[in-house]
Amino acid sequence: MADPSRIFLVVVDDTPELKPALHYACLRARRTGGRVALLAVIEPSDTQAWMAVETLMREEKRAEAEELLLRMAEEVHSLSGQPAVFYVREGLVQDELLQLLEEDLSISILVLGAATGPEGPGPLVAHLVNKVAGRLRVPVTIVPGSLDDAQIALLT
Repeated sequence: MADPSRIFLVVVDDTPELKPALHYACLRARRTGGRVALLAVIEPSDTQAWMAVETLMREEKRAEAEELLLRMAEEVHSLSGQPAVFYVREGLVQDELLQLLEEDLSISILVLGAATGPEGPGPLVAHLVNKVAGRLRVPVTIVPGSLDDAQIALLT
C-alpha cells in the first residue's frame, strides 16, 4: 500500500535544473502515492534601500515567487495527479530549507536538480553535499539537469 504522507520537496527557482528535478519528484510521487511540495525562498536584497523601496522590492519578489509556484503547481498536478503543497519563506535559501526540513516532519525526501555548467552542480547542491548532508533527517535525491523527460520516466 502506498504511503499518502510521503512528501517530495522541491526547491523552486528560475534555474534550468528545476524542470528535471520537478519532473522526477512528480513521477516518483505518482508511483508511490505521495505528494510534491514546492518551496520558494525570497532572498533578501543586497542593496541598502529606503524602507519604502525595500518594502516594495520585497513585495515584488513575493509576487514573482507566488507566480512561479502557481505555474509549477499546474505541472505538479498534471504529472503527479495530486495538488502541490506550498511553502514560501524569506531569507537565505540554505537556511530556510534546513529550517523547513527540521520543522515539517511530513517531508520525506528532498529532490534537487544539479546544474550542468562548468561552475558545478549549483550553490544549494554544493552546500548540502559539502556542509550538511550528514545532518539532514531526510534523503536527498540529486537529479542531473541533463536528463530529459524520457530518461526520467525510465528512472522513476
